Amino acid sequence: MTDDLHFAKPDYARQQRCGVPEVIYGAGKTAPQIVAIMRALNDAGQNAFATRVTPEQAAAVRAELSDAVYRAEARILTRDVNPLPPRTGKIAVLCAGTSDLPVAEEAAVTAERLGAAVERVYDVGVAGLHRLLSRVERFADARAIIVVAGMEGALPSVVGGLIDKPVIAVPTSVGYGASFNGLAALLGMLNTCAAGVTVVNIDNGFGAGVAAARINHGATAN
Repeated sequence: MTDDLHFAKPDYARQQRCGVPEVIYGAGKTAPQIVAIMRALNDAGQNAFATRVTPEQAAAVRAELSDAVYRAEARILTRDVNPLPPRTGKIAVLCAGTSDLPVAEEAAVTAERLGAAVERVYDVGVAGLHRLLSRVERFADARAIIVVAGMEGALPSVVGGLIDKPVIAVPTSVGYGASFNGLAALLGMLNTCAAGVTVVNIDNGFGAGVAAARINHGATAN
């Protein structure tokens, strides 16, 4: 079932079909458009979840929907009318550096909203490998590991060589000129020599969070 808002057609059956609810991509949308879509979802008895929302957009939306919750680091805005699913199992989100946190938090918050318990292990990039090696026990038992890195994007390959769990690599646009806004990290991750590493698009923390939550949910169901 969809509802025509002229500029958007919310998909109320997505949760039933795909196991993931309709999610609003905030980039490029006006605050009134986000408000209208959130209201439509809430009026249909569904939680509203928007990604890539700027602080300015969030402030404008919250002027109309004061009970909306903004997670600035993740750039996620939510307005819930139903309880979220209980967090079960375990996934881990690793990030190479503090500059990668917005993408890492987008992945972590997404997975949590989809019912996964999340272990965050941050600032463990390969420039200080001891920081990663001293924390392996924190993520070795996770059902899936999201690894977020910019620059040369080496961290997922290292993690993939340490553990026997699925690794979801997320290249970020963090880096100096020759990183080409994340292209260098993307190509490095696609060319990993570590088996079992899959790669999502540049800065796509949301997609990684959904994939990890599905892996986690499948393991829980079994």
